[in-house]
Amino acid sequence: MIIQISAGQGPSECQLAVAKLFETLKKEYGELEILSETKGYEKGCFDSIRFRTEHDLSSLEGTVLWICRSPFRKNHKRKNWYVDVSIIPELTEIAADKEYRIEKFHCGGKGGQNVNKVETGVRIVHIPTGLVAQSTEERSQFQNKQRAMEKLQKKLAGLQQEQKEKQVNAAWREHNRIVRGNPVRIYEGEKFILNKSKTKNDD
Repeated sequence: MIIQISAGQGPSECQLAVAKLFETLKKEYGELEILSETKGYEKGCFDSIRFRTEHDLSSLEGTVLWICRSPFRKNHKRKNWYVDVSIIPELTEIAADKEYRIEKFHCGGKGGQNVNKVETGVRIVHIPTGLVAQSTEERSQFQNKQRAMEKLQKKLAGLQQEQKEKQVNAAWREHNRIVRGNPVRIYEGEKFILNKSKTKNDD
């Protein structure tokens, strides 16, 4: 599961809450694999942290509230700082040779009698995605197979890039979406203590 903690458009206090929440989750669930992080304005603050975990943290999806006087602006009246916790879709793994189906067929058109008698055309189907590439340009079946595989690999690379862009776009959308109110968890004070009486149940 990929989780993103984000300060959205919030100030440094929200960015500090991102860092504190991540450290709290590490203590709660063990080591978390950081995939990306964007540093905030102040030292030790993060605009967003994206990480992978084997634990099911779906109950954390939503808004987390930190109630604390600003550690950066001593006379600031605001005490409520919100961060967003979102589940980001995983990338689908693509490839493995055994997932290809290779089809041979007779080439039509120019090329003389040899073309009509021998199956030189090659079509390769990537079974999981349904992507297809074929080659009839070369005179030998081996060369056509290589050419078709090159074409298919380009298509698969394009699909992989498209998925990465979708994941980044999803992460960006979540980064800018913070719903203030009805938090799934509430933490209080500079020590970031969980207030269990005001927090939704994790069941």
